[in-house]
Amino acid sequence: MNTKEQNLAKSDNSKWFELIAVAITGLLKFIIMDWFRMRAFYICGACLFWLIYVVVRYKSDNSILKYWGFKKENFKKSFLLLFSFAIIGIIGIIAYGIFREKYILNWHILPVFFLYPAWGLIQQFMVAGLLAGNLKSINTIHFKNYQIVLITSSIFALVHYPDFFLMTFAFFMQVIFTLVYLMWRNLWALGLIHGWVATFLLYYILERDLWLELFDWF
Repeated sequence: MNTKEQNLAKSDNSKWFELIAVAITGLLKFIIMDWFRMRAFYICGACLFWLIYVVVRYKSDNSILKYWGFKKENFKKSFLLLFSFAIIGIIGIIAYGIFREKYILNWHILPVFFLYPAWGLIQQFMVAGLLAGNLKSINTIHFKNYQIVLITSSIFALVHYPDFFLMTFAFFMQVIFTLVYLMWRNLWALGLIHGWVATFLLYYILERDLWLELFDWF
């Protein structure tokens, strides 16, 4: 095996590790967050693990952040396109909540609105950056873009089981997000919009107070 082939094999090995780690993170959600209702522990644990992984990879390869999409390039393009969808979605969500008289008006939505994008960024790093990105770049498998979008969005939807409405919304949202990521590869815009849309969706349609849910186990 020559040097180029060795580098490709090493690169593929790290990508397969990332795919397995993403799968384990998703499975732990059903145990820690859904079963034991330890939402804060799960979110903090997942964020900490992936932040440590990012730092470790960056120390060995300082170009990896840009490769994954932690960059300023194409932020404006990605943000403006996603923001147009977000505005339409948020207006529709609020209108639905008001019409059905299911809206929640309290200060809890404010910290969630500002904090959720950080969790949205970690989710999009796993789903778009690692799952979709690795499915596209691993040398031993060859998927077309539409196949990557469908696989990625389906997996993201399954993580939101058993809420059928949330699964459906997550699927179509991730279709848009993955398409934008494959075009411009910017995670900052995805995380920001993900956090904002999810905040309004869960509060105004699903009537879930995420701020209280974080401390439910306590």
